[in-house]
Amino acid sequence: MKFPYGIADFYALITEDYFYADRTDRITSLEAAGKHLLFLRPRRFGKSLVLSMLENYYDLAKSDEFERLFERLKIGENPTPLHNRYFVMRWDFSMVASHGDTQAIEQALHDHINVCVQGFIDRYREHLPPVSSLNPGNALASFHTLVNAVNRTPYKLYLFIDEYDNFANEVMAAQLGGEDRYATLVHGEGILKTLFKAIKALSSGQGLDKVFITGVSPVVMSDISSGYNVARDISFRPEYHDLCGFQESEVAGVLESIGEECELTDTQVEEALAVMRTFYNGYRFGYAAGPLLYNPTLALYFLDEYRRDCAYPRKILDDNLAMDRNRIEYIACLPHGDELITKALDPTDSILIDELANRFGVEDMLTATRDQPFLASLMYYLGILTLTEGDVMGDLELRIPNLVIRRLYVERILDATLPEYEDRETARRAAKTFYGSGDLEPLCEFIETRYFQVFDNRDYRWTNELVVKTAFLVVLFSDTFYIMDSETAIDKGYADLSMIVRPDMRKYQLLDHLLEFKYIPLQELGLSNQEVRLKSREELRALPRVKAKLAQAAEQLTRYRAILEQVYGERLRLSTHAVVALGLTRLVWG
Repeated sequence: MKFPYGIADFYALITEDYFYADRTDRITSLEAAGKHLLFLRPRRFGKSLVLSMLENYYDLAKSDEFERLFERLKIGENPTPLHNRYFVMRWDFSMVASHGDTQAIEQALHDHINVCVQGFIDRYREHLPPVSSLNPGNALASFHTLVNAVNRTPYKLYLFIDEYDNFANEVMAAQLGGEDRYATLVHGEGILKTLFKAIKALSSGQGLDKVFITGVSPVVMSDISSGYNVARDISFRPEYHDLCGFQESEVAGVLESIGEECELTDTQVEEALAVMRTFYNGYRFGYAAGPLLYNPTLALYFLDEYRRDCAYPRKILDDNLAMDRNRIEYIACLPHGDELITKALDPTDSILIDELANRFGVEDMLTATRDQPFLASLMYYLGILTLTEGDVMGDLELRIPNLVIRRLYVERILDATLPEYEDRETARRAAKTFYGSGDLEPLCEFIETRYFQVFDNRDYRWTNELVVKTAFLVVLFSDTFYIMDSETAIDKGYADLSMIVRPDMRKYQLLDHLLEFKYIPLQELGLSNQEVRLKSREELRALPRVKAKLAQAAEQLTRYRAILEQVYGERLRLSTHAVVALGLTRLVWG
């Protein structure tokens, strides 16, 4: 079995016998959905492969290869009359450079479209009447001339636009010298708005018949909608929920095949599925209930490594996805963004909104009040939050989809709180000591003297148990060795932080850990910050309020331990830790 990691070419997948999760059965409904379709999904979620599949299906130049490409797929059983009846053209806006001033960006867009037009002419030369030369400074004129030529043939044009919002979003996220380049591109007679106005005009019986657009968010579409108000957003339609992404049944089937090839036991295959579910599953697109989806790029990365080595990849996060930390950094830079990022790490305090926002024009992004629904909706489109089935009051509930995305949150907080090399190294050594021995002394000492010092007096009014839990999660996080979770559900209770050794890492001298945190504001102790600093840990443990909190945490840990031991049996080497924070000043444990 071959896995098409990093390959978005449908023709290559089929003709070279790569694994392909068949989505061709959606072609019929896509034809009925409309002539101008918009489909939004997070980055690296398989959108380009969907476009490639549609290109190969409709391309009149591929008519001789229809059976070779589609006879074994679902659509091959009952193809639509429109197969191989179109000229196809594809624009990929991720190839348009976003640096420089607006004139440079406009020229880059003109250049890209002109290259696509020339490639189209070369490809379909025998089907087209003579086409005049390209206009280097005006790709819209070149495209218009080409569509006119298409209109003189028996066929129509199907235009595919991949990552329509890519370079515009890059421009918006990185303003140049205070100049609002984004607004210049999309407002008034900006090039993007003008381009989509032209697409709309050329689709009114002039040769351009269908348009399929993919992107990440509706931000750009909101700003150009007055010029292109014909697009139908199918992103929330339940029939296209899994147009991109893998269902668990598909992942499980592949793992079974790998298990046979690698001579693995059923238990090993089940463990691999559990690991993949924890790290890569969890996405829901749209409001309808249904199976959650796996990120396809990450799943293929894991499966390819697993098949090749018959073992898990040591790095659970593919380097090609690590760059997506920029999405969280972008949110963090917006007003109240940091607050929402921290809130998202606490599943006991749900992010609830009435509806997902769908208006993300530049005025909204740059000047409007960014309340929780606005920011949470943007995080949903970026793929760093996902929808659950909702709460009992009908509100939409959003959460972090899986452990890989949780890692991106943790790394962003780590960058913000511990940017210095020396602090990182001290934290790493303290964490390594804790992994193998359960010794909290170096870890708590570091959090007291370094991590908590990041906060100033203004932060104390917002301080609660979540701040403390987040500190430990950030310093201890390791998906190389552990399956880590905050607020693990255990028998209708919640363990604050669980660290269960990955199945493939149990060969090392690593302990499983379960931590329970309690928080006591200093005013409840009747002590000043200075008084708490001067007391020894033994003196602090002896305080009645602290003793009571430690006992409460210990009781919870005893109950959680019994449940985990039932689940993991003799494999579990569990060390439990009750930790009480006294403000953001001292830590005691027992």
